[in-house]
Amino acid sequence: MTLATTDPDMDAAAADAFSIADIDAAAQRVTGIVRRTPLLESIRLNDRRGARLLIKAECLQHTGSFKFRGAYNRLSAMTPAERARGILTYSSGNHAQGVALAARMFGVPATIIMPADAPAMKRRNTAEYGATVVTYDRHGENREAIGARLAEADGLTLVKPYDDLMIMAGQGTVGLETVAQCRELDAVPDLALAPAGGGGLMAGFSTAMKATFPAVQVMSAEPEGYDDTARSLAAGRRLSNTGTPPSICDAIMTPSPGELTFAGNRKTLSGGVVVSDAEARQAMATAFEELKLVIEPGGAVALAAVLSGHVDVAGRTVVVVASGGNVDAAVFADALALKGRAT
Repeated sequence: MTLATTDPDMDAAAADAFSIADIDAAAQRVTGIVRRTPLLESIRLNDRRGARLLIKAECLQHTGSFKFRGAYNRLSAMTPAERARGILTYSSGNHAQGVALAARMFGVPATIIMPADAPAMKRRNTAEYGATVVTYDRHGENREAIGARLAEADGLTLVKPYDDLMIMAGQGTVGLETVAQCRELDAVPDLALAPAGGGGLMAGFSTAMKATFPAVQVMSAEPEGYDDTARSLAAGRRLSNTGTPPSICDAIMTPSPGELTFAGNRKTLSGGVVVSDAEARQAMATAFEELKLVIEPGGAVALAAVLSGHVDVAGRTVVVVASGGNVDAAVFADALALKGRAT
């Protein structure tokens, strides 16, 4: 079904307003706070795909994902009065942890709405950073409605997981770092891929990459059943997913692209790629074997798109974002076991 924007003119204006200058400003705020994650390369992976693959390991970021970048940037721009009232957000786990840690660093009370079936590691880590966790049924309840109700009742400031210019700018520092690292390696990327949920990482990352490498083709990667970004890009308007099919890629099971994120991504993305859960598992196992990385299913979909041949990478220099590594041990062990049986 089609999900209409509330105000197309507002979306267009927001897309025009968001630029590399916002990401540069975010970099000033987060430098010295976020980790400069490595851009890794494997000769064996290059040989297998006939390409030069550069993997941005955001699974090694604080809290195990890129989400800490946007959360810290957003909280750093809040007024002291807003911080004093406390903050609220909703998340399947990675944004939850990023916000919880940023809130702890600023001394801000945080309430986090999380799915009851979110990975146990994500729920546990969020609570251990000091946040109050409120669970809900992702299949029968609306997290935005719950968040709006709690925010109004307690006077909390809502920190959206992706549809916020400050969040988008913070995530864009992934791209700024990648650009600098490509230059250090004397690499000019032809193609760049990143996982897409609500689109905040894609919007910031693609803006930063194309500001320096205007010819680079940037694409989103999503799991089957949650390909709203790919379909929306093809249709030229925001589309929602129908139903809630099962997927192991919990981090990026969003119902639709954000209004602000999609307005920006329409300008920078060349399209989207969709992968299966099995392909995500294969990518997880390959990243462990070849790069010694632990990547969660949703964080592995961009690598899966390359390894499974869904995009033509032969003879090209390709940047791939591994966006998160918060995976329960049983799920990760299952991915390794399946890889072993396949080989």
